[in-house]
Amino acid sequence: MSVRIYVEGGFQGSTKSNCRKAFRCFLDKVIPPGSFSVTASGSRSDTFEDFCEALRGHQGDYIILLVDSEELVTAGPWGHLQARKGDGWHRPAGAVDDQAHLMVQVMEAWFLADRQVLTDYYGQGFLAGSLPGQPNIELIPKQDVFSALQHASSKTRKGEYHKTKHGFDLLERIDPTRVRAVSNHANRLFAVLQRETAT
Repeated sequence: MSVRIYVEGGFQGSTKSNCRKAFRCFLDKVIPPGSFSVTASGSRSDTFEDFCEALRGHQGDYIILLVDSEELVTAGPWGHLQARKGDGWHRPAGAVDDQAHLMVQVMEAWFLADRQVLTDYYGQGFLAGSLPGQPNIELIPKQDVFSALQHASSKTRKGEYHKTKHGFDLLERIDPTRVRAVSNHANRLFAVLQRETAT
């Protein structure tokens, strides 16, 4: 059995490829390389559709859905995805709780867990001191995450944070150990991946 991860991200050719590579490099630090595959599905709805199709077509594998929560999470992942306006996704037949995972509240919140990487990546002019002081990154609203990254990087040589220009490079570089220490949902994801790739 192998693990197949369907992740929200990438919108066309090169960005899908970069997204897939970034998540693979990031997760290689958590679980054995080669024990899993990553599919960058693009939009949220396309990611859920790919996940549902994989459940039907790859019944011998462990299929994982990984999407942004977009907002504060007050229920389990499937409950959140069913209740959230714009999603309304019901857990598919045959899927279990541990197959739905959330980046809370958005993937970029993970970057705030590893400020040294942000400082090293952007270099001179990066305003690390202006980043949110909230230690629990899951409590930082999505828009605040983006605003903080954009402001802190605006005077650097690389320029203001941009998802496709900078986001995937940063994801490859950050330390998952730091992320799981400040994000319960990331810790849950890594624990499930470690369990499933160890069997």
